[in-house]
Amino acid sequence: MASVTINGRQYTGQDDVSLLDFLRDTLHLTAAKNGCGAGACGACTVLVDGRATRACIFTLGKLAGKQVLTVEGLSPREKEVFAYAFAKAGAVQCGFCIPGMVMSAAGLFRQTLSPTPDEVKKALRGNICRCTGYAKIEEAVLLAAQLLREDAPIPQHTFSGVLGEDFHRVDAAPKTLGSGVYVDDIHIEGMLHASALRAAHPRARVLSIHTEAALAHPHCAAVLTAKDVPGNNKIGHLEFISDWDVLIAEGDTTRYLGDAVALVVADDKAYLDEIKALVQVEYEVLPPLTCPAEALAEGAPKLHEKGNILSHEHLVRGDVDAALAASKHVVTQHYSLPFTEHAFMEPECAIAQLEGEQGILLYTAGQSIFDEQREVARMLGIDPELVHVQGKLVGGGFGGKEDMSVQHHAALAAWCLKKPVKVLLSRQESIVIHPKRHAMELDFTTGCDEEGRLTALRAVVVADTGAYASLGGPVLQRACTHAAGPYYYQNIDIDGKAVYTNNPPAGAFRGFGVSQTAFAMECNLNLLAEKAGISPWEIRYRNAVRPGQALPNGQLADDTTGLEACLLAVKDDYEKAPIAGIASFFKNSGVGVGLPDVGRCIVSVEGGKVHIRTSAACIGQGLATVVTQIVCETLGLAPQHVEVEPPDTRRTPNSGTTTASRQTVFTGEATRLAAQKLKEALDAGASLAQLEGEEFFGEYHGETDPMGSEKKNPVSHVAYGYAAEVVTLNPEGRVEKVVAAYDMGRVINPKAAAGQIEGGIVMGLGYALTEDYPLENSVPKAKYGTLGLLRATDVPPMDIRMLEGPKRAATAYGAKGCGELATIPTAPAVTGAYYALDGVLRTKLPMENTYYRKKK
Repeated sequence: MASVTINGRQYTGQDDVSLLDFLRDTLHLTAAKNGCGAGACGACTVLVDGRATRACIFTLGKLAGKQVLTVEGLSPREKEVFAYAFAKAGAVQCGFCIPGMVMSAAGLFRQTLSPTPDEVKKALRGNICRCTGYAKIEEAVLLAAQLLREDAPIPQHTFSGVLGEDFHRVDAAPKTLGSGVYVDDIHIEGMLHASALRAAHPRARVLSIHTEAALAHPHCAAVLTAKDVPGNNKIGHLEFISDWDVLIAEGDTTRYLGDAVALVVADDKAYLDEIKALVQVEYEVLPPLTCPAEALAEGAPKLHEKGNILSHEHLVRGDVDAALAASKHVVTQHYSLPFTEHAFMEPECAIAQLEGEQGILLYTAGQSIFDEQREVARMLGIDPELVHVQGKLVGGGFGGKEDMSVQHHAALAAWCLKKPVKVLLSRQESIVIHPKRHAMELDFTTGCDEEGRLTALRAVVVADTGAYASLGGPVLQRACTHAAGPYYYQNIDIDGKAVYTNNPPAGAFRGFGVSQTAFAMECNLNLLAEKAGISPWEIRYRNAVRPGQALPNGQLADDTTGLEACLLAVKDDYEKAPIAGIASFFKNSGVGVGLPDVGRCIVSVEGGKVHIRTSAACIGQGLATVVTQIVCETLGLAPQHVEVEPPDTRRTPNSGTTTASRQTVFTGEATRLAAQKLKEALDAGASLAQLEGEEFFGEYHGETDPMGSEKKNPVSHVAYGYAAEVVTLNPEGRVEKVVAAYDMGRVINPKAAAGQIEGGIVMGLGYALTEDYPLENSVPKAKYGTLGLLRATDVPPMDIRMLEGPKRAATAYGAKGCGELATIPTAPAVTGAYYALDGVLRTKLPMENTYYRKKK
């Protein structure tokens, strides 16, 4: 037994228990988060004898006699300073990393209260943030140091909450101080723990599953297999496909290493791995299909009943052959882009328990509670209304939490055992299991006339969609509809296939397929500019779509289109930089392409406050703050009179998945419509007190046309945002600065929007330069510490310029969203900069032979 002082009190525990587990499971001090369990992410940072330390890598035995300080143990003064500084700087997004950042800062402050910016970067080097791009966290730390150094009072702000105000995020303080509740922070008395035994081989027939030895373990509560699934063993994000097995049955074949073969349930999570090792599975190992070429080869085994092609899209407009033949300049290039891992800070976790006699209650951290409700109900074979889902704080998503990962297994175990069950993925499980960004092979042929005006594009896109459908079909659609870029020409022939393999599934990832085709298109533009004798900036400016002109997909650019303004905003930066690359692109808001897409919100008056109720998930983008400001703008009401409820299938209407940069537009407009109805009631003479208990419903439908529409100018999406980005290098090839101009419509909260863009840019830098997800025979080789995630010391200065087009849309007060657009132009801009540096076009990511990554 070891004795350790924690937050001024002495505690005794087993020598071999990790400090993090002791804090969270025994003391229920949950500010320190379990982000990786390997000392790589910094989310569990605490102070040990005044030094920042990772709580996950030390056992109590190694800390005997030492002093441990967590966020909960900070002084009241320190807490109020950190809460204010992080809110003021806009440093909080998903929030999962923030308590660890706070403790790293607290460790720095014990050395100096006058840190330099470089000292702050170094102090935060052990902490990863996937949302913010670090800049605003560093700003927050410097502000906190100033307040503590000067013993200054906390400034008092009175916010109106109107649009355009840097209103502090409504969830900033609880996330900063670790009191905000993520699913893994929840403890229920008598709760069991479950974990899935995963496939031993990417492709193998399961001949038998023997559970007897596991069931004999004293801490084993159950071992569930496919025969225990009461409803449908096939689920999926897209219901009409539903090709993903809940559990692989005896006689069936595994499709990737993350397939669940059995679900082990224990009374203590410490024994889960030990019990899983006792489950004996006999396999007939089969050769995996490791890439689309193998899956498309004649005679290849079918991974799914309908074959190995999940989706095929072919977009044709104009006469590409004739246009290319008449072009003065034509370039053809092949590009290879990798799988990449979302690396959201919070590993997947869900808790399920019975509710009433026939229902089930599920605590989740996904991107749509109604998607989870539908899929769990399908698996259990019950009415969806009996599945009650409550969304907790989500520690980042970026598209990676749209599919079922743990929710269905928690629900299955709770349903079968009639007890509360938690399922938490380890970081390594998360890396193997959830869908990734699609690896793509792209062949792009692009033409222009003698003045550099684009004439045509022929593109072939082959996407590795991995083992299951996930959102591979819609990702392919978006890749194809955006492939030709935000430019004014009309001859396109784009052929795309999403192909099943035995690799981990690929699905939604910030950019949703557009990041890949944008990279190819923008690189080809640089080559055409060179042939035409004009600059990369000039070729983009000459071809940039303007209001009233048709995009290559036929949609007319509306009066909000601001691409020209974005390019002009970065012109001088590009032309004055000795070594620079430029890219411009666009990204849709909303699902579009003729599919149903609805935002919904209820605004109700309860307890003298205006409650905003919508199921739309906040995965870090700050949706609760967005809808608060929309209500304040509409009603003229101060934000302290407004409360945003968390997603709940019983309380909040279905506002669709947080995906496709849609929530600010769709839920924002639904919120505006609902608030407008309340305003009309108030304008008619009623007071809030008189309206107590009243509900006002808002619903917004995005009307679009399907792909392949025969209309001359079909509407593919309800809105587009535009961006232009310049990346400068020093002579050694290190990124020196990023300047980015974004047309995202009306900016609801400038500081929050800038933070979104900075985080997107840093993610794009990682995509271009350092991030990889290597596979060998369909077996992932990545670990969290080897993913290539950028840290604070790696990030260059960023200059963010937010612009609007000539006019504002009426929808959502003119906002268009920027969550995905933020990351798209960065990789091609970096590639262009390296091309300017050494004349070598790098056609594969992450780029080799750079300052960051030497040639293999």
